[in-house]
Amino acid sequence: MNSLLLTGGRVIDPANHFDAVADVLVLDGKIAAVEPGAGMRAGREVPRFDAAGLVVCPGLIDMHVHLREPGQTPKETIATGTAAAARGGFTSVVSMPNTSPAVENAGAVALIHEKAARDGIVNVLVAGAITKNLAGEELAPIGSLKQAGVVAITDDGRCVQNNEIMRRAMEYSRMFDLPVLDHCEDYSLVSDGVMNEGYWSTVLGLRGWPAAGEEMMIARDIVLAEFTRARVHCLHVTTSGGVRLLRAARERGIPISGETCPHYFTLTDATVAGSDAFWEKDGRGLLELFPRSEEPPWWPVYHTNFKMNPPLRSAQDREAVLTALQDGTLEVITSDHAPHSNYEKEVEFDYAPFGITGLETELALAIQQLVHSGRMGLSSVIAKFTVGPACLLGLNKGTLNAGADADLTVLDPERAWVFDPARTASKSLNSPFYGWRLRGKAIATIVAGKIVWQEPDALKPVRT
Repeated sequence: MNSLLLTGGRVIDPANHFDAVADVLVLDGKIAAVEPGAGMRAGREVPRFDAAGLVVCPGLIDMHVHLREPGQTPKETIATGTAAAARGGFTSVVSMPNTSPAVENAGAVALIHEKAARDGIVNVLVAGAITKNLAGEELAPIGSLKQAGVVAITDDGRCVQNNEIMRRAMEYSRMFDLPVLDHCEDYSLVSDGVMNEGYWSTVLGLRGWPAAGEEMMIARDIVLAEFTRARVHCLHVTTSGGVRLLRAARERGIPISGETCPHYFTLTDATVAGSDAFWEKDGRGLLELFPRSEEPPWWPVYHTNFKMNPPLRSAQDREAVLTALQDGTLEVITSDHAPHSNYEKEVEFDYAPFGITGLETELALAIQQLVHSGRMGLSSVIAKFTVGPACLLGLNKGTLNAGADADLTVLDPERAWVFDPARTASKSLNSPFYGWRLRGKAIATIVAGKIVWQEPDALKPVRT
């Protein structure tokens, strides 16, 4: 069945500034009506579900996900990655091209589309590579990638260091109406850094990854975006300097945008020093999650599940990112879901790969850190998962307009839960948030009018 009726929920549609109790009617996989009494239009054969006390919103979109297919299936597959997405409330994900081989031609795009149609339970959109083999030396066939159906181009996981190549990529992206998603990292500044350069890298004796290594490339992208007028999007922004650069550029009308991830506005670099040091020196990152009266989670020093690229930054950077989310400088929240096998992470901090999983926790962390803390309203947070990425990628999603794709997320912003590794749908376990008490959860995920996942008995059928 791809028709249904959700009754009595609080419907939030940021694209239309709608926030009220209403019914949502889905017919043949499309939104038919959103209004009180919409069920009057439904036939008796349309399944009805009671959403009273819950929030119904457009299906969440994560435009920065690593599904690891093709070639890296011990870490994740399209089947397991989309199952994790559904548990997190996401109806659409954008798969990054740093697979093996890289998604640099139409054949690779077709392969992912075919596997997603067969194995995926949510929509899988594909980003193509900027350069061949992500090497930053020769442009990929951007026109052919567009024709094959990519929604953006990026060398995510790597950064194009050659400014001339990046300029040409932007010119082609404008010609083919594709946004450029850039992983901003200046290799000459970052070198072999493994955590944020600062107090804690010095204390722990780990090589530093300076904030300037990110900011230098954000500045480069701003200059080239102004020069080419291409649409440029900076992935996982983490620094106060990067936020200032983006804010000033946007005020000047330059077509550049940015995103961040929940771990960057929840944690700081003190986390790498272990839970005792974090709570003693820098507990502000977790105050909204764990009041002082509660027992916080424990983790050891040098835990590799706190190693990501870019790295966790300082408390000052975290506050700047939170402010940028509040004022709209950062329009999108993503997970940068980057699964790795246990044996890869169970090594010394220096040698562990960068990256963590995040699809199942990002909504809860965003609600906890932004809504329950009083920083933002729920509608504004949902916008960063819906209309924000949909507009950037040019998708007919992220809204409850009549005729739009009937992708829906049903969530309970008050539900308390603990992230249990035994219940994860992902193939990998490299999350720093296992055992954490969270508040706010997706409880049902609907794709094209079909319930693809829900908590047991989350939506109660209504008999007519």
